[in-house]
Amino acid sequence: MRRLNGVIMQYFEWFMDCKQNLWNDIIRNAEKLSQKGITALWLPPAYKGFSGKDEVGYAAYDVYDLGEFDQKGTVKTKYGSKDEYLEMIQVLRQNGIESYADIVLNHKMGADAFQTIPATKIDFGDHNRQISDNEERIKVATKFTFPGRKHKYSDFEWNWTHFDGIDYNDETGENALFRFKDKEWNGEVDEEYGNYDYLMGADLDFYNEKVVEECKRWGKWYLDMTKVDGFRLDAIKHIPAFFYKDWIKYLREETGKQLYTVGEYWSGDISKLHQYITSTEGQISLFDVPLHYNFFAASTSWDYDLTKILDNTLVKENSSMAVTFVDNHDTQPDQALQSFVEPWFKPIAYSIILLRNEGYPCVFYGDYYGIPHNNIEKMEDLDTLLFLRKERAYGNQIDYFDHPNYIGWTRQGDLEHEKSGLAVVISNTEDGEKRMFMGEEFEGCTFIDALGHCDEEVIIDEEGCGCFKVKGRSVSVWIMK
Repeated sequence: MRRLNGVIMQYFEWFMDCKQNLWNDIIRNAEKLSQKGITALWLPPAYKGFSGKDEVGYAAYDVYDLGEFDQKGTVKTKYGSKDEYLEMIQVLRQNGIESYADIVLNHKMGADAFQTIPATKIDFGDHNRQISDNEERIKVATKFTFPGRKHKYSDFEWNWTHFDGIDYNDETGENALFRFKDKEWNGEVDEEYGNYDYLMGADLDFYNEKVVEECKRWGKWYLDMTKVDGFRLDAIKHIPAFFYKDWIKYLREETGKQLYTVGEYWSGDISKLHQYITSTEGQISLFDVPLHYNFFAASTSWDYDLTKILDNTLVKENSSMAVTFVDNHDTQPDQALQSFVEPWFKPIAYSIILLRNEGYPCVFYGDYYGIPHNNIEKMEDLDTLLFLRKERAYGNQIDYFDHPNYIGWTRQGDLEHEKSGLAVVISNTEDGEKRMFMGEEFEGCTFIDALGHCDEEVIIDEEGCGCFKVKGRSVSVWIMK
C-alpha cells in the first residue's frame, strides 16, 4: 500500500556484481534503508534465468525456481537462494518496507528441448507483414520440462503451442522473426512495428487459455510462497492489456490484498500511457517514462525551458497513477535504452520527484550506490533529499514555473511534522533567486539551504515571502533553521 511520502528504491542495476548474495545484502541494510525513508523495494526478478547465476532476470526460464533447484548450472540465482529471498521479504516487512516483485511473463528462454514445427517468416520492421507466402519447417527452442525441478510445485510443461513466435531457427542458425502455424500476434499491445507483441525469446500466446490459466496459477503460488506486497510488471506494452487487467484482479480477489502494481510501458508518448490505464481500468500504475525523457533532454541541453519540465508527463496529467524516476537499469550506460541523465542535473531531477506532492518516486540503486562497471560514483545529496522528503516535504504546494531558466516551489508544511515546509529553487544557467511565498505563519523565521550550496540565511518577511537564492546549474532546498 502506497504510504504518505513513501519512496520506492529499485534495488539493483544491470551490471552489479553481487556474488549471488543480494538478498543477504538487503537483509543487512533493511533497517538503514527504513531510516532513510525507503518504504518499498523493487526487487530484481527472483527466478532462474537461462544463463543461471549470470542472469539479471529478464531472460526467464523457470518462474517456479527461486534459487532452489540445480538448473542452468546453479542452484542459487544471481541474487541468492530461495530461503534467503523469503527471509529477506520477512526482514523488510519487520522494518516497515514493502517488497515489489519483478514479474516477467512476456517470454521464456533456455528451453530444455527443441521442436520442429511449421511457421511463417515475418518482417521485423512490420510484424503484420509476411515475408513469404509459404510455411517452412523450423527447429525451435520451445519445449520446457524443467528436469531439475521434477514437477515440484507444478507439472505444467511448455511446448510450441503455448507460444506464438520466436526469432531463431536452430536448424539453419537464421535470425529471423517466425510466427507459428495457426497463430496470430496478440492484440491490445503497442502498435510499433505494426504490432509489438513479439519482443524476444519464445513469445507467450495469451490467446491460449492454458497459458492464461497457468500464469494465474503461478501468480497465486508466488504470492502464497513469498508474501510479497506488490509487483513491477515487465514489458507490458508487448502483453495484451486484457491479460494483466484480469490477472491482477484475480490475484487481488484470491488474496484479499491490495497488491500495489506498477507496469513498465516504455514509451515517451503520454497518450499511450493514458490508453493503457484506460484499457486496464486503472488497476495498474505506470512508470512516468515521458518525465524521464524530459529530465534527459534538460540535462543534455543548454537552452531547455524549465517551465516545460512536467509537460506531457503522467505525473502532471494523472499523478495518482505515476511512478516517477530519474534513471533505471534500462537507461544506464551500455544498455539498449541508454538515456542516462547527466550528473549535474541528477540532484535537480531528484528534487522534482522527491520534494513535490505528486507521484510515487522511485530511487535507482545505481544513483544511490554508484555503477562501478562504468566508473560512475554515487550521487551526492541523495540521502539529504530523502531526509527532506521524509521530514519536511509536507503541506500545500505553490509552484513558480514562471521563468525558462529558474523555477521553484514551496511546501507550506503541516501540523503533524515539526518544522515541516520547504522552498526549492532550480537553475539550469547562472546564479539566481526567486521571491516565493511560504506563508504568513513563517514571518520572521530563518531558512537555510539544506544542500549547503548557498551560505546566507533567508528571513521570511511580513508578507510570508522569502527571496531564495540558487547557484548556477543546481538546486537549493531551503528549510527552517
